[in-house]
Amino acid sequence: MAQEVLRGRSSADSKELLRNAYDLRDAARTLVEDHRRARVAVQEALGPLRRRAAREQLASMPVARLKDVTSGRLQLPALERAEIETVLQVLDTTAYELQCLPGIGPQTANQIQAAAQQIAEAAERVASIRIGLDRSDADTTGLVVALHVLVNAGPDVPRASEAAVELDERLSPLVATARPAVSWWRRLFSSRERREEAMGALAELTQVLREEHARGTSEILAQASVDLLRPRVSADEAWIDFELRASDYYALLAELASLDPERDPGEGFLPDDITRRVKAQVLDETHLRVSLRGYQSFGARFALAQRRVVLGDEMGLGKTIQAIAALAHLAAEGATHFLVACPASVLINWLREIDARSALKAHPVHGSDRAGALADWVREGGIAVTTLDVLHTLDVPRTVSIGMLVVDEAHFVKNPETRRSRTVGAWCARTERVLFLTGTPMENRVEEFRNLVAHLQPALVPDIRRSDAAMGPRAFRAAVAPAYLRRNQLDVLVELPEVVHVDEWEQFSHADAAAYRRAVASGNFMAMRNAAYAVPRKSAKLKRVVELVEEAAANELKVVVFSFFRDVLGTVGGALGERAHGPISGSVPPAARQAMVDAFTDEPGHAVLLGQIQAGGTGLNLQAASVVIICEPQVKPTLESQAVARAHRMGQVRPVQVHRILTTDSVDQRMLDLLQGKNALFDAYARRSDIAEASPDAVDISEQALARQIVEEEQLRLETSRTG
Repeated sequence: MAQEVLRGRSSADSKELLRNAYDLRDAARTLVEDHRRARVAVQEALGPLRRRAAREQLASMPVARLKDVTSGRLQLPALERAEIETVLQVLDTTAYELQCLPGIGPQTANQIQAAAQQIAEAAERVASIRIGLDRSDADTTGLVVALHVLVNAGPDVPRASEAAVELDERLSPLVATARPAVSWWRRLFSSRERREEAMGALAELTQVLREEHARGTSEILAQASVDLLRPRVSADEAWIDFELRASDYYALLAELASLDPERDPGEGFLPDDITRRVKAQVLDETHLRVSLRGYQSFGARFALAQRRVVLGDEMGLGKTIQAIAALAHLAAEGATHFLVACPASVLINWLREIDARSALKAHPVHGSDRAGALADWVREGGIAVTTLDVLHTLDVPRTVSIGMLVVDEAHFVKNPETRRSRTVGAWCARTERVLFLTGTPMENRVEEFRNLVAHLQPALVPDIRRSDAAMGPRAFRAAVAPAYLRRNQLDVLVELPEVVHVDEWEQFSHADAAAYRRAVASGNFMAMRNAAYAVPRKSAKLKRVVELVEEAAANELKVVVFSFFRDVLGTVGGALGERAHGPISGSVPPAARQAMVDAFTDEPGHAVLLGQIQAGGTGLNLQAASVVIICEPQVKPTLESQAVARAHRMGQVRPVQVHRILTTDSVDQRMLDLLQGKNALFDAYARRSDIAEASPDAVDISEQALARQIVEEEQLRLETSRTG
């Protein structure tokens, strides 16, 4: 075959073929080198930041840690007498200066210095680098500028670079072997076997170049190199881009700085056999338009490998993106139709994310035109996005095979008696692959978690026993691992700015106290909760809310104000005036809700968004905000954590301040006391895919029972204080 190819080709044609092969190989090598150079620039920018972070850590590390490096051999009293208390102080002291201290000779001084240096090097290797707008010094700016090159080159560049490496490995031996076939003098001095090999290589090059031409490889490589070689932008341009696309910068930083933490947190503390199965699962990213974080890739592969699962990642970790990645993989394998069911509040967000993060087409099966949209989806394929309340109305022919059903905010279907839950169950029964997404898989009972799993893997439910829960974390984890993966922000988003919680305790004004007493006397729990805002002109809580907003305004920070009560939000809105956006409430249509968030986000500098916590805390991305004000404590602790997570999430670039407004000697204090155990139990059962040793029977505190208990206690307390 090789000889036939050569016989039909002139010498000039063969030389042209070889030149084209060399050109393509050189283009591949050029891209690989350009990509390497850009990555090296980031590593060089990381150097001083690593050293600074390490020094900050060493400044608080006691000098006694030097013993750990030397197996306890060092004697350190002389350092302590000289008031050298930290490893950093040792590091900044020369060996000669150490020798001058009584009781330290040259050998001991060298040992002390060597031990300090070892600790410093280890600290530098594992130092976490955090980028924040509040730390825009020259070193951090250099890192942002270096990252800007790779971020703006786009997610296709790493893929093109990997392909270029493979192309170079494929072409290099072929062009070397084929050279005698295009040179008469090389053929003259080559053996017959060598000439045959050359002819075979030339024939294979013909096929390779034909394939790469069809793919447009030359243009792809050239464009990727152009993207990498664009002139560096100014510091101001880089910082502006960082603030707009912080999550892209952080994802790249996590990869290049090895910021992703140890394996277990990112992999949800799964058993080894499941972890191996997930890692063996290939993830085809052909239809994706986003680079996944390591833990996100693992989450998508978990959904694919285990087929019917709950992804319970804490809010802000990108569960939507992980779901889209799983759908994109299945589309690459040939699946054509997918179905997403979600609350109405997040439908628009789903449509936006699918369009921005993938090449798949989304069909909004909702509203007055849902019948037409459903018909389009059935005919064209893609992702049908509908609401949990509309799902039961969909008439989809059985001939349409659903590649995967995704149920977002799946905790809404935990009650098997509701129509919503029964509908989801019916769809699960006709769909081979199902992915539930929820940051709160269990709010009150282990039984609720079992109900979710019953939709997915009914055979697993008998293995999730109350006795497993009581036996502690290992038994419970082993029981739920095949269907459950959860990671926390603190486990996997090591670069996320800190969140600072502040309880703002206020005293009732006389007007507040009178309103509160009336509410207690009438036994009205809800009136007790919002009594502190009953008389706006004299409300101590409202005054504090306004003060916090004014402080945020002075610092050009955006604020989200949450309350359970619409009338409280109306009161706050009246006090703040026109600068307040919203309020977002359950009665606001999804499109209008998203428009409020967009207007708030697009507002230059300071702005305020008002939202009902049960509506604004679900399905909205509020990372533009760095101050969260919660007007009163909530009956469900998860409501508060969800609301905070809307701001403290991937993409946030500033520390988040959370201010909870409370009044002393009131329903607020009683609620916190009673809910403390409930919140701790949620942490134990759901937050890290395992539980502490606690009784499952202690989980449930119903809202009615809690309200009755608090009302009775407050009535007794106030009556006692009056008679006393």
